[in-house]
Amino acid sequence: MKPSELLEALHALISERVPLYIWGACGVGKSQIVAQVASDLGGQFLDIRAVQLDPVDLRGLPRISADQAEWVPPKFLPTSGRGILFLDELTAAPQMTQAGCYQLVLDRKLGEYHLPDGWVVVAAGNPASERGVHFSMPRPLRNRFVHLNLEPDFEDWCQWAVRSGLRPEIVAFLRFKPALLHDANATTDVNAWPTPRSWEMASNVLSGFARRQKSGFFMGATEIEAQLLEGTVGPAATTELVAFLRLFRDLPSIDEILLNPDTAPLPGEPSAQIAIATALGRVLSDHSIAKGMQYLDRMPTEMRVLAIRDAAARNRGITHTPEFVRFGVEHAEVLQ
Repeated sequence: MKPSELLEALHALISERVPLYIWGACGVGKSQIVAQVASDLGGQFLDIRAVQLDPVDLRGLPRISADQAEWVPPKFLPTSGRGILFLDELTAAPQMTQAGCYQLVLDRKLGEYHLPDGWVVVAAGNPASERGVHFSMPRPLRNRFVHLNLEPDFEDWCQWAVRSGLRPEIVAFLRFKPALLHDANATTDVNAWPTPRSWEMASNVLSGFARRQKSGFFMGATEIEAQLLEGTVGPAATTELVAFLRLFRDLPSIDEILLNPDTAPLPGEPSAQIAIATALGRVLSDHSIAKGMQYLDRMPTEMRVLAIRDAAARNRGITHTPEFVRFGVEHAEVLQ
């Protein structure tokens, strides 16, 4: 199941208070998607790491009330409102801790504690193939969940990356090398490898050095930048990314393109065209789309579509401009 499908599944089942378990490799965005759904629904997102709990932590502590003992539930469990109670890394917790979740998941209570009606339980974890800390989930607990498997999807990631403002260099590079979005080989012992999460971190690395450059602190930054990228996405991906960055940084600036759309240099290599189209899609607005379209009209149709799709996903105001309407009419078959 790709991320957009998981998003739809969560929206459909959460209203029915169906307990869900999301399986997926590390770094593919499980917790981000659940948090996004909670935000979309206007609810809270309560992230509880089961691996940090002892079996008795969920039940709470006993106290004497009148002539009876009662259990006092832990403060981290919700008592009002609405939201998602997210049990992350559940299979990294020992089986006794997992067993403590039986009643909470199915019956929505723990002893005297009752999960409020506006809350739903969602859990997630990595499969044993990821070679992390892993304890097999007891069969009775497995049967209490609807199980979903999350796989990274390149188009879904690109849409998310554009809306989230990731660096255009990273998005353009992965459009040129989509197979590098996620390295599913879990048998190596490298410290860093490509995942959707690590590419977001790589974007932050580039942003940090871009700010340093604007401040005038750029001495030796190219070498340091490469080392940091290698520690983020691994040596193989970094080798190709650094070569792409050299190309990207030699392209005409976006300011030059928007000032002189008819005369600004137009690269001929497909990788360079992807880079320019992605960069334009990140900055075009309803005020600059006319100039941007003048330049894009000099490029192949697929590059124009790429840039306009990105711009519209990031800034819905663009869709109301005459330039976008004209483009949509002319390219309706490829904008679906």
